[in-house]
Amino acid sequence: MQVTTKAIVLTSLKYGDTSLIVKAFTVSDGIKSYLLRGVLASKKGKLKTAYFQPLTQLEIVANHKNKGALESIKEAKINYPYQTLHSDISKNAMTLFLAEMLANSIHEEEANEVLFEFVEASLQWLDAQSRISNFHIYFLVRLTRYLGFYPDTNEIGSSYFDLLEGEFTDTLSLNPILTGDNLDYFKSFLGMHFDEIHDIKMNKNNRHELLQSLVLFYELHLQGFRKPKSLAILNEVFS
Repeated sequence: MQVTTKAIVLTSLKYGDTSLIVKAFTVSDGIKSYLLRGVLASKKGKLKTAYFQPLTQLEIVANHKNKGALESIKEAKINYPYQTLHSDISKNAMTLFLAEMLANSIHEEEANEVLFEFVEASLQWLDAQSRISNFHIYFLVRLTRYLGFYPDTNEIGSSYFDLLEGEFTDTLSLNPILTGDNLDYFKSFLGMHFDEIHDIKMNKNNRHELLQSLVLFYELHLQGFRKPKSLAILNEVFS
């Protein structure tokens, strides 16, 4: 079945000498993987290698057989041309990290337009900003709402946040927790809007620790989740 859909590139792996295997999040069918034969060798084809950088927003014409195998892309064009996302060193490091987080978090081969629109709009916002040091933390907190494990805030005044139970509590257990400054920062990110994230003043150690806890939060709540390899690069850039 031929489909025209918006798609956000998550990963792009070289296959053989001239081909790519691209994993993308599509409006029409959720996660899809495509084999792009010969794309690295062709200079005149409709598919350009530059289109398949992490988090590039495309409109594609694809053949979806929906049989669990790799699909094919017939045509692709940039749907939203980024101005800074791939050229700014800090944003590029964040892009690699967020692409890996999304690839490890979203697995469904079914449409989820609300989630797609959130990711799409968030990346466009990031592209337009100059102050971005808190963006990835806020994005990951918000993303949990769409993935089904947003923190239970009924007891938000409590002394701890239990990462395994996903709730605020005054009872200590053997579960990993957030407490102290990192708990306060975490609470601040809940319920705020993108335009307010600059107001949270964190030092690099707190930002690093809170990000590590958020990645653990994902590990505890998503089956098969793998810690992103690009986390170390991101921490290096923001230190």
